[in-house]
Amino acid sequence: MAQPRISRSRYHPAMTREALVALLAAIGFAAVTAASTQAPPAPPSQPAQEPFPEATGKAPLMKVCSNCHSAETVIQTPRTRQEWSEVIDQMARFGAEATDQEFDQILAYLAKHFSPIKVNTASAKDLEVWLDVPADVADAIVAYRRDKGEFKAIDDLKKVPGLDGGKVEALKTRIVF
Repeated sequence: MAQPRISRSRYHPAMTREALVALLAAIGFAAVTAASTQAPPAPPSQPAQEPFPEATGKAPLMKVCSNCHSAETVIQTPRTRQEWSEVIDQMARFGAEATDQEFDQILAYLAKHFSPIKVNTASAKDLEVWLDVPADVADAIVAYRRDKGEFKAIDDLKKVPGLDGGKVEALKTRIVF
């Protein structure tokens, strides 16, 4: 049985190109039209805050992680030090390239700035590092917790003498009770 032949009149490369150009032009026109009918975005009420504090580890994080994705996607979910270590190991298996020292700096940076802060179980030393407070304030948090019971809300934590309420507010997305 003979194979049916495709007639040139039914399939013509020039017609396909023309159809593709027309389709792309229509899509472009639709996008421009849709964009012009939308209200312009409202100006931000305040400048966007840099999500990455300046510290050792920031530069390697930006260099290594932004090769495949935005660094912001890295920090969307707070993780424990162990979980960050597992993520870094996985990224290395996927091809992230860095020295052992850079990977260690990235891990320390992520653990310090993007890990949950368990204020009801953390030691004074951990609270000192994670909340970036002096040792006496970290000791006061532990003493307050011991004397008054576990913290239930941000407002409870703000009652600790010597603890800056603004610092607590800035870290509230990471604080776990």
